[in-house]
Amino acid sequence: MPNATNQIEWCTVKLGEDMNWWVMEVSDDIHWDVDGLSIIDPRQVSHLIDLAEPLREYKFDQDIMDRAFITFKIQKDLGDGLVRLVRTKESFFDTDEPLFGLPDVVDEINGPYADFLNHITRIRVNILNDIIDFEQAFTIDELEEELREEENNNLIEGRAVHMFNEVTNIMEYVPAGWELDEDDVEEKEDEIDELPDIDDEEAKKISESENLKWEEDETEAENEDSYQGGPPDEGEEAEQKKV
Repeated sequence: MPNATNQIEWCTVKLGEDMNWWVMEVSDDIHWDVDGLSIIDPRQVSHLIDLAEPLREYKFDQDIMDRAFITFKIQKDLGDGLVRLVRTKESFFDTDEPLFGLPDVVDEINGPYADFLNHITRIRVNILNDIIDFEQAFTIDELEEELREEENNNLIEGRAVHMFNEVTNIMEYVPAGWELDEDDVEEKEDEIDELPDIDDEEAKKISESENLKWEEDETEAENEDSYQGGPPDEGEEAEQKKV
């Protein structure tokens, strides 16, 4: 059977009222269900990379994160608030190009995205046991149980959980009833070997604008089908912003 992940070449996405991007259509609708399917935008990618950097001291494997996401770049504005993304082979960690990341959830239990969640969960538990003086070691089961309860509440209330929130809930998790000692956190960070700064000017611009504006890519500007400028806003006010 061919790899379903390799069959997806493009997708159309829309910015929701929650300021997160959601998938509306994919090139492979046989293996992919777009109902509640979320995708991270360039500023969210940048934030996850920032959160991942200190985890290297705890054997964070960026290849696991790379495999967990299928990367896309903007191709063009389709109108009606939709943006078409086209697949790219670029890695989050090896390019300054603003990329979107679709979680590889074709196999939700044993697939690359599930492996990534398991990876960062183990690391987060190790960090918490290093920083917090528990009477007994905090366990992966305890972390997963608390997050699962929150996920079930969202499902009961009919709220779709965006993948960005799912990941950050793990990477920033603190057990109920505990607070991290900021001095301990800073001390642990000081112990980490000096790492290169992420100089991503476009990501900074994205984070400063809810419209996700970034500079034009000169190579894409030569392609008449390539998308230029920020993603579309709805209404007359949005049209005035574009002018």
